[in-house]
Amino acid sequence: MLKKIVTAPLSWIYGLIISVRHKLFNAGILKSVEFDIPVICVGNITVGGTGKTPHTEYIVRQLSPYYKIAILSRGYKRKTKGFVLATERSSCAAIGDEPKLLKLKFPNIPVAVCESRVAGVEGIRRAHPEVEMVILDDGFQHRYISPRVNIVLMDYSRPIYEDHLLPLGRLRDLKSTIDRAHMVIVTKCPPETKPIDMRIVSKHLDIKPFQSLFFTRTVSAAPVPVYEGIGHPLGRKHDAVVMTGIANPEHLLRQARQQFNVVDVMIYPDHYSYKRKDIALMERAVAKGSEDTVIIITEKDAVKLSSAKKIPANIRKRLYYVPVSIEFMTNFRRNTKEIFMDALMGYINKR
Repeated sequence: MLKKIVTAPLSWIYGLIISVRHKLFNAGILKSVEFDIPVICVGNITVGGTGKTPHTEYIVRQLSPYYKIAILSRGYKRKTKGFVLATERSSCAAIGDEPKLLKLKFPNIPVAVCESRVAGVEGIRRAHPEVEMVILDDGFQHRYISPRVNIVLMDYSRPIYEDHLLPLGRLRDLKSTIDRAHMVIVTKCPPETKPIDMRIVSKHLDIKPFQSLFFTRTVSAAPVPVYEGIGHPLGRKHDAVVMTGIANPEHLLRQARQQFNVVDVMIYPDHYSYKRKDIALMERAVAKGSEDTVIIITEKDAVKLSSAKKIPANIRKRLYYVPVSIEFMTNFRRNTKEIFMDALMGYINKR
C-alpha cells in the first residue's frame, strides 16, 4: 500500500509527460522520418520480457530470402556510444547482449546499434547501400522514425490492460498507443490456451479493423553445451541449477523444473553482466547437487558467459543453454504462420 501511495503520483506525472510527447508528434511539431525502404519495428509497451529477440529472429528468417535485411537495435547497457556496426567478434560490452546474439545467429546480415534510430538507419545505409529493409529491434516508443510496419508484443501472462505506467507498474508507454500498431502479437501463451481465451484478450485489447492479432508460444529445444565439445547427454531429473539474467524467467524455470531436479535457482536482473564473484556463487550452487550437476541458462546468458574470462573448467563443462523459438497458435484458423506472413507482406507493400 505504501509503495502504491508513493509511486502513483510519479506514475501520473510520467503519463502526463509521455502524453504531451505523443501530442507533439501527432501535431507534427516533433518530426518523424519515413525512409524509402521498409522499416519494420518489433517493440512492446511494457518493460522487457515479451520475447522481442526470438520474434525478431523469426521475422528475419522469414524475410531474408526475399530482402537484403539489416537489424538495428539501441544496444541496451552497452558501454559504447553512437553508431556501431557489429562483427562476430564484437563484445556484449560494445554492442549489447541481444545484438550480439542476433549477429552470431545471422553473421551475413548487418547488425548495428545506435541510440538514435534515424542515425542508425542512415549509418547502415552508408555502410551497406545494398540493404533493402531494416528490422528495428525495440523502437516502438522511438517515434522519430515512422516505420512501414509496427509490430507490438504483449506477454500473455502480463496483459497491458491489467497494468500501470512506471513506476507503479511495468508500462513504459500509454495503453492507448497500441492503436499505432499494425500487428499485435500476444506472446508466451500457455499450450492450453483456447480460442475463447484468445477472444477475451482480443476484446480487452480492443483490436481495430486495420490491425492484425496473433498468438504465439515459446518452444524450448534440448539444452546445448555452451562450450563446443564439452558436455554429455542430459537425462530427465538430472540435477540442475537454473541461472539467468532476463526480464521474465518464468518460462525457463517452468521448463527446467519439468525436465530436471532443480537444486538451486540464481536470478539476476535483465541484461546482467556476470562478474567473477558470480563464478564462486555458481560453484557453491552446483555443490548442492550431485557430482555431474549442470547449470541451465538462456541463449542470452550463453552469449555473455561464452566470452567471459577465467571461467574454470569445472563450471565450463556444466553450462548448458536452452534454445528457444516461437510457434504460432491457431484460433479456428489453419496455416496461422502463412496468414501472419501474408498480413506482414501486405503491410510492407502498402505505402
